[in-house]
Amino acid sequence: MTQSDPASPDEPQSQPEPQPEPQSEPQPVPKPGPQTAGPQTAGPQSPGTPAVTYPGAPETVIARWMTRRIPVRYGRGESLPPADFDLVPLVTEIVPPDEPRPVGRLSPYRRKFWQLQREFAGLSELALLNADLIVNLRREAWPEHAPALFVRLWREQGAALIQTLPGRWLISSVITFGDFGETEAQRRIGLALNVLFSTMKLYETERTFSGFPPTAVFRRTRMCSHKLPLGMSPFGFHRGGLDFNLLAPIWKDALAEPTVGPLACHLLDRLNADPGNVFRRIRQMSTVRRVPLEPAPGALTEPGPSGSGEDEA
Repeated sequence: MTQSDPASPDEPQSQPEPQPEPQSEPQPVPKPGPQTAGPQTAGPQSPGTPAVTYPGAPETVIARWMTRRIPVRYGRGESLPPADFDLVPLVTEIVPPDEPRPVGRLSPYRRKFWQLQREFAGLSELALLNADLIVNLRREAWPEHAPALFVRLWREQGAALIQTLPGRWLISSVITFGDFGETEAQRRIGLALNVLFSTMKLYETERTFSGFPPTAVFRRTRMCSHKLPLGMSPFGFHRGGLDFNLLAPIWKDALAEPTVGPLACHLLDRLNADPGNVFRRIRQMSTVRRVPLEPAPGALTEPGPSGSGEDEA
């Protein structure tokens, strides 16, 4: 539908089969065995050539991204509502269930709009319009008035949308401000949350293959011997504040911004209340009694009390 992001309605993906939950306190990820597939190590792309994650980057990465940014094509007489469209009635108008497929050959816009109608059945027409605008704005080109209508939607009816939209569409909405916010503050908040939620989606999805539920906290008894990418030092559980350094500026900006700020604060509040994410696990690991590490030969050791307590990366 649109550029891939944490909230874009991607095609349904198969989920890993549920694994037995760890007992009272989860152990680190089990070693490969008959029923546990171990991590795979990427080899070189060809003899003598170092392996890379994205061969041909950056050109191939940008080209893949651009395939999902083809502008929406409208049929004759089709268009978005005008920029001064009356939004108030849409708050109470409900998208009807089981919207039948329109007869005849459909334009790409009409086909996607029908799919959105089915997805938003039972929700407000306001929520449907928000999604319709995002579909257009994630492309390489869009109707000229679409950015202004999107920002106006959130400036005038943001509270109603926050109460109505599913979580992934709330995320998709906030990151759209990264490109189309009317002020530097709106764009900064949108871009920051785009990176935050997109990275979380990648990491939390990968972690599901550990076999542990997202609420399981690893013991601080041993670290593997592999170094972090780009020479980064490990997070210091004793005095590290990288999570605070990451979240505090976004929250501070959001508290002061009246249009996208309430949406950003709502999402950060929900993240703060969620028991199964990397931030909750990091805080839980930081508050338990420190256990001396037993590193393997050459392993990284966790920064201790003698460190500065600052986390830059």
